[in-house]
Amino acid sequence: MLAIVDYGVGNLFSLTCSLKAAGAEVVVTGDEGVLARADRIILPGVGAFGDAAEALRASGLDRAVLREAARGKPLLGICLGMQLLFDYSMEYGRNQGLGLIPGSVQPMRPVVPAQYKVPHIGWNALHFPKDKPVSPLFRHIREGDCVYFVHSFYGADCEANTIATAEYGPELTAAVARDNIYGVQFHPEKSGQVGLNILSAFCKI
Repeated sequence: MLAIVDYGVGNLFSLTCSLKAAGAEVVVTGDEGVLARADRIILPGVGAFGDAAEALRASGLDRAVLREAARGKPLLGICLGMQLLFDYSMEYGRNQGLGLIPGSVQPMRPVVPAQYKVPHIGWNALHFPKDKPVSPLFRHIREGDCVYFVHSFYGADCEANTIATAEYGPELTAAVARDNIYGVQFHPEKSGQVGLNILSAFCKI
């Protein structure tokens, strides 16, 4: 069973549909007991980092996520859910994250060319680091396959755990991994067959 964390912040319907299409048994839950029984966990998220982090902590589900991650359970953060995995974010001031992936979340505007629009909305190709083996999260896709992004902030200072980038002026973090913890900045549930293939791969990790 795969559990999607329901803490009031996330695109739960389309994500659930995509996971079912990928063959997963899915439950959307805010129950710590259900998270404990799940084989895998997905942490979704849309909106502002500070609001999402506060909602996660207010629900007490931050402790459940950290506990299950410490047990070695595969955890995937999606979009803002990925950003919550980092140490902190500088979106509207400094806000503390879960600290599962070393690094921070920084605004894109200072690092992308002035003519590039922020937020970054659209399809971009994934690039895999040449000095690392391809992550098992990408076992069913190829270098250069495109996925769908919607974001104004990006994962920074996380090169050691970066498993994919996407070019938006500079190469920006598209996905990270550390042991059993995975995060993708893009929306696999909005990325067609490529996204379904990524979700399917996570279901096999």
